[in-house]
Amino acid sequence: MSAAYIVARLIDFYVLLIFAYVILSWFRPSGALFDIYRTLALVCEPFIGVFRRILPMARVGGAGLDFSPFIAILVLQYLIRPGILMLLGTLR
Repeated sequence: MSAAYIVARLIDFYVLLIFAYVILSWFRPSGALFDIYRTLALVCEPFIGVFRRILPMARVGGAGLDFSPFIAILVLQYLIRPGILMLLGTLR
């Protein structure tokens, strides 16, 4: 396995963690699910928080929609991942 492959899989795994964090945030987790949610928040919120500070919450009727996780995933997949993979490809 190459370093590029491992980095790509780690980024894919982080995207899945963000997705799980968003899904759990729609519910009121309790018990063991709350512990999972809290752990995901510790892992995902520092990265998502960057985009949350830049992007205001969209208001739809009386509810607010937070697009910052979506933007964070897009940045990971289309800016950070290709940049890291290109850097790793040139270091060989």
